[in-house]
Amino acid sequence: MAAFPFPELGALAVGYLLGAIPFGLLLTRLAGTTDIRSIGSGNIGATNVLRTGRKDLAAATLLLDALKGAAAAFIGAQIAPDGAVIAAAAAFIGHIAPVWLRFRGGKGVATFLGALFGLSWPAGLAFAAVWLSVAALFRYSSLSALAASLAAPLVLAASGHGREAIVFAVMAALLWWKHRDNIRRLLAGTESRIGQKG
Repeated sequence: MAAFPFPELGALAVGYLLGAIPFGLLLTRLAGTTDIRSIGSGNIGATNVLRTGRKDLAAATLLLDALKGAAAAFIGAQIAPDGAVIAAAAAFIGHIAPVWLRFRGGKGVATFLGALFGLSWPAGLAFAAVWLSVAALFRYSSLSALAASLAAPLVLAASGHGREAIVFAVMAALLWWKHRDNIRRLLAGTESRIGQKG
C-alpha cells in the first residue's frame, strides 16, 4: 500500500482499466468474425458474441469477462483496505462503460459474477444457482441475470458483508438499467429464449 499515495484511487483505476478490456470485441476481431457492435444488441459481451455463431468465442468471452472482475477484486485488496470492493465495482463500470469504446460496453453480467466471486465465493455460488434455476424454469437469459443480481446483495447482507451488499445493490440497479430493453421485451412477451434461433 505504501506505493500508492492514494490507495483507494489506485484500486479504482486498476479495477476500471481491467474491466474496460473489451474481450468480446478483441476475440472476435482476432478470429476475423463480424464486428459484434454491428449485430444483435451491439454489446461487447458473451451473449452478442454468440450471435456470430462462434460458441467457443462466446465461452472464452464469458470466462475472461468474469475473470477480470475477480482479478480486480484480488488486486484491489492488495492496494487498499477497502480496495477489493472498490476495484470490483470499478471493473463492472469499466465493462459497461469502457472509455475506449465511447462508454458503450456490455451489460455486465459476467463481470458482476466474477467480481462477486472475488469478494465472496458463497455469494458468487448463490448468483450462479439462481441464474441456473431461473434459466431452467423460464429459458430467459436476461430474466435469469436480473433475478440473480437481486439475490447477490441479499446474500452478501445475510453473510455480514453490509458494505459490499450496498455496493452490489447499486451495481444490480445499473445491470437492470442496461437490461431495460430486455425488460420491455419480457413484459411484452417478445424476449428470445435460450436456444431460440432467429
